[in-house]
Amino acid sequence: MTTIDDCRVIDFPRITSRQGSITPLEAMENVPFPIARIFYIYDVPGGASRGGHAHRDVEQLIVCVMSSFDVVLDDGKNRRTVTLNRAYHGLYIPKQVWSELVNFSSGAVCLVLASDLYSEDDYFRRYDDFLKFKMGTP
Repeated sequence: MTTIDDCRVIDFPRITSRQGSITPLEAMENVPFPIARIFYIYDVPGGASRGGHAHRDVEQLIVCVMSSFDVVLDDGKNRRTVTLNRAYHGLYIPKQVWSELVNFSSGAVCLVLASDLYSEDDYFRRYDDFLKFKMGTP
């Protein structure tokens, strides 16, 4: 069973020059899974949160490409908050870890890479259902 200890911040390569910087992301290289889906979150109003769910099978990599936000991780027993504020850092979230994105600063942009296509059946949207699953109770 996965825990928040399986989550980790990944440092991506930075290629810098006077003209700016670039950070390449490559599946199975610095992204620890094949990439099936990419989406981004932006224009989040002050005080709003995103996420608030867990995945049965999907792995994700979350990158703050602009400004900052916090990711609250929860495995049913422990909680940890990770601040993302650099475009060359990504937070790997394995399957079966609850996550919520909070404290978005103005202009924040969140890039999410996922290991599989969208399927509503993959989601735990209610925390109580997630806890029951983690505890092995129906």
